[in-house]
Amino acid sequence: MLHPFSRLFGLGDKPEPENREQEKESYNPDEVLQISIAKIHPNRFQPRTVFSAEKIAELAQTLHTHGMIQPIVVREAEDGEYELIAGERRWRASQSLGWETIPAIIREMTNTQTASVALIENLQREELSVIEEATAYRKLLEMHELTQEALAQRLGKSQSAIANKLRLLKLPESVQQAVLDKNITERHARALIALKDTEKMEKMLQEIIDDGLNVKQTEERIAEMKDPKEKKKPAPKKKKPKIKGVSKDMRIAMNTIRQSLDMVKDTGLDVETDEEDYDDYYQVTIKIPKNKQ
Repeated sequence: MLHPFSRLFGLGDKPEPENREQEKESYNPDEVLQISIAKIHPNRFQPRTVFSAEKIAELAQTLHTHGMIQPIVVREAEDGEYELIAGERRWRASQSLGWETIPAIIREMTNTQTASVALIENLQREELSVIEEATAYRKLLEMHELTQEALAQRLGKSQSAIANKLRLLKLPESVQQAVLDKNITERHARALIALKDTEKMEKMLQEIIDDGLNVKQTEERIAEMKDPKEKKKPAPKKKKPKIKGVSKDMRIAMNTIRQSLDMVKDTGLDVETDEEDYDDYYQVTIKIPKNKQ
């Protein structure tokens, strides 16, 4: 079964047969057949460039225990071979189990339709890296001659989200590869865009990796590189309200909390704090980012 988003790209309709003879020989598009795994080849338009061996092994164990619940989707190629349209992880897992055949549905699709289905199927999952996701967006824009706004509407995303991902493709290949290899985060990569110069980006990339810079440190260093004569001045520290009319124990407790937070900040974690003095109580709000910088 194709992804529901396929209809938004005009991929749900079966191509018209060229003649009546072809129509007679056509197969049921919903029929599940057992196809030789050896005759199936990967989708040439597959946006995913990295397949986790660990996740494939986990999927193989599930298939071994429960069997293939959802068939893969293929299209006919030359010399009796088949090309994958959707389900490459299942196909790879089946190969690792030594299966000779795999349940599959055969679809008649053009190159554009095949590429679109592969891209859309992967975009609805979270395993794609941001670079792979951005590449998929670019291919969909080109194949269907869409604007970013039109693509965003069809995928149920904001136009700014599409634009931000596409900007990453302007980065040098070395930076994109660092994101794919998880040596830097998407936020690191976005910060590097401000440098514009490829040589400076690659120099800064090496600093991030060698020195283990977090995003905030990276942004500060980039600001210095853009204007070395004017180093970024540190933001003034927010004055902590004085604690009035409270016991000595209360003051000791607050000083202990503040010292502990300063120690956490010294590790490079971007912790935000806010203190407020009310009539009946003293409130401390601490914000700790979920994602590692």
